[in-house]
Amino acid sequence: MNRLIQTITKQSKNLLNIYCTAGYPKLEDTTEVLEALQNAGADIIEIGIPFSDPLADGPTIQQSNGVALANGISIPKLFEQLKDVRQTVTVPLILMGYLNPVLQYGFEAFCQQCNAIGIDGLIIPDLPLHEYTSKYKPIFEQNKLSNICLITPKTSVERIKEIDEQSSGFIYAVSSSSTTGTKQKAISNNHFFEQLKAMDLNNPVLIGFNIKDNATFTNACNYANGAIIGSAFIRAIENSENLEGDIKKFVNKVRDETKI
Repeated sequence: MNRLIQTITKQSKNLLNIYCTAGYPKLEDTTEVLEALQNAGADIIEIGIPFSDPLADGPTIQQSNGVALANGISIPKLFEQLKDVRQTVTVPLILMGYLNPVLQYGFEAFCQQCNAIGIDGLIIPDLPLHEYTSKYKPIFEQNKLSNICLITPKTSVERIKEIDEQSSGFIYAVSSSSTTGTKQKAISNNHFFEQLKAMDLNNPVLIGFNIKDNATFTNACNYANGAIIGSAFIRAIENSENLEGDIKKFVNKVRDETKI
């Protein structure tokens, strides 16, 4: 049982998963951001591997990807940055990236390195489920990595059940069929999330896309085990001169603890 499953088993509600882009805002900020997020109270941290064509991401995360790539981030550089991360960071860590760079690195080598440095799960949005089950699932399992799949309001009930059977850790429920960081309401399809809640899935559900503050976080948690924040966090640290302070302020705002 990896850290991700342990955390979700222990805390089944109001889980806060925050996405950050590796190598952003500056190349060597990666571990500082992770430590600050943990200290501020994030339950899970999702580390985005910058890619030149991030299909599922909106303008904010695309822009952060571009900055990080210009800074010089790469998969080898990220692994170097994270090699000692478990000396200071104990919360679950997930890598989110696209299939092409992982294949270029070498899929099995990538998963082995994830295991070696203490990564708990992977989100690869463009990895087809049938390819995962037929080719890559044993590699995930050998390296103690949860496979986290995305579902949308357009995903059929049959497909959701299949994903639930093949996933571990949690299911990433997209709040709409748009990209991340759009300006529409966080919960754009109440019926979809009520349906998920009623399905009594094996895996917990975390809602992502357009979660940005306490109101949207709380609303998402009414339907699911927690929520994922990405674009709003990236905007919060874009021009930060005090990462630890700005990250604490952001997480407190989401948790609504600024009055404490």
